[in-house]
Amino acid sequence: MTGGDSPDEEETGENQSLHPDKVEERFRDALDHAQSGAPAAGAAVRDWFSTDEIFQRVVATAEEEIDSSSRELFYSGLAAGFAITLTFLGHAAVAAAVPGEPTGLLAATLYPIGFLFIVMGRYQLFTENTLPPVTLVLTRIASLPLLLRLWMIVLVGNVLGATMGALVLAKTGVFTPESTRLAVEFGLEAVETPWWDLFFKAIFAGWLVAGMVWLNHATRDSTARLLLIYGIIYMIPATGLHHVVVTSCEAMYLVFSDAASLAAVTVDLFLPVLLGNTIGGVVLVALLNYAQTRERRFPKQQEREAQLTRSEWLFGSLAGRSRVPPATEAPHSE
Repeated sequence: MTGGDSPDEEETGENQSLHPDKVEERFRDALDHAQSGAPAAGAAVRDWFSTDEIFQRVVATAEEEIDSSSRELFYSGLAAGFAITLTFLGHAAVAAAVPGEPTGLLAATLYPIGFLFIVMGRYQLFTENTLPPVTLVLTRIASLPLLLRLWMIVLVGNVLGATMGALVLAKTGVFTPESTRLAVEFGLEAVETPWWDLFFKAIFAGWLVAGMVWLNHATRDSTARLLLIYGIIYMIPATGLHHVVVTSCEAMYLVFSDAASLAAVTVDLFLPVLLGNTIGGVVLVALLNYAQTRERRFPKQQEREAQLTRSEWLFGSLAGRSRVPPATEAPHSE
């Protein structure tokens, strides 16, 4: 390379020396794969991903999240908890605006708003994390303790954000008197629901949210994602299901309004919904979709991905994204 040569000129010269088929192959590879190696287009049909390709895209997202620091995870979880306050606010406000509507379908129209903030804004929500980081554990890229650490940090941030939002709504005049009455009714209705009924309702809600994450990775268009998020999340209030972070906001609103005790809402409301959401997401989405995939890693990066040992997988608190450097390629002979 002479002093006047630029890297671009060198690359152009290299491309010119390649066979046209090789140049086309490099160009298609750049279009069809993200920098992480995850597919950006389907192999058979460009705008339609196979199950294996969706799984690889989920793994790519999970690897980005698992590398986040505790501070990043917590504040992202806190932002998601604040966003859920908008869901609670919108649900109560619309219900108050359409009194006497027996089905509750109109009242649910603004329920997805907080989830749109979360998913489109890439905030950390506990129920979303019943899929992506679990795929890393299933493929033994990350350890169980690392998964539990992520879950705990995100859940604490979610609940704290929802609690702070509930405190503001309970102690200020944001709600109208009718909205206040209905917000209390939402919480009391959930508290009075039998424990096991809440648990099974929460399983379906966890299935819906984790399924939404899976389908989001199967789309390439923002408009499609928006409609997908809205339609799936709308089903939660429309069918009387329960989401743990929304439930946290409703429960803490009851506590701050002196309508229920903290102990009662924790045991009778928060706990069954948390367990149900977790089981619904992990079992009905993560495990089932993992079981039907064959090629779970990025084909072009297989040699760079080292599985954790069994002891690392079970007990390695910081074990994640274990990698071995790719072997140095020998120079090609001319």
